[in-house]
Amino acid sequence: MLDTVLFYSFATLVLGGGIFTITRRSPVHSAIALIVALLGVAGLYLLQQAEFLFAVQIVLYVGGIMLLFLFVIMLVNLDDAEHVREFNRQWAVALAAVAAVGAAGFYIFHGGAAVHHVVYRLEAVPAAAVGNTEALADSLFSEYLLPFELVSVLLLVAVVGSVVMAKKRI
Repeated sequence: MLDTVLFYSFATLVLGGGIFTITRRSPVHSAIALIVALLGVAGLYLLQQAEFLFAVQIVLYVGGIMLLFLFVIMLVNLDDAEHVREFNRQWAVALAAVAAVGAAGFYIFHGGAAVHHVVYRLEAVPAAAVGNTEALADSLFSEYLLPFELVSVLLLVAVVGSVVMAKKRI
């Protein structure tokens, strides 16, 4: 019973934060709403007993990335940016994208025979003898080592690029 209440509470945080992120006019308010949504995702990770992902979500995304977003929002000259209309008459494209995602979701949950075949064919995975973090580390550094390293190089390039771009302005 408590798990159900917590699930719906965290899901409400995620959905409410996501909706407020895209509907607020102020970038600072949108960033704070995104923090709320990320905290809800962290809570959902905790309910799934994924303590490592919970900690990463809090420390990395809420603590690091969103702090960086807030600093960028505060450093950008928003007075000039407010006068520029970025999304001129693109509601039709947005509605088409929402309809396509909704149709795909409806097909997956109600119509897809191939999807049901795959879902019902999955076998129960036996519980691992090692802990959650150890299993994640083993998987990350054995099966997914190349993508892990590529992402680290990509992040390094992004940091170096942002430093170079900041130096040009000074």
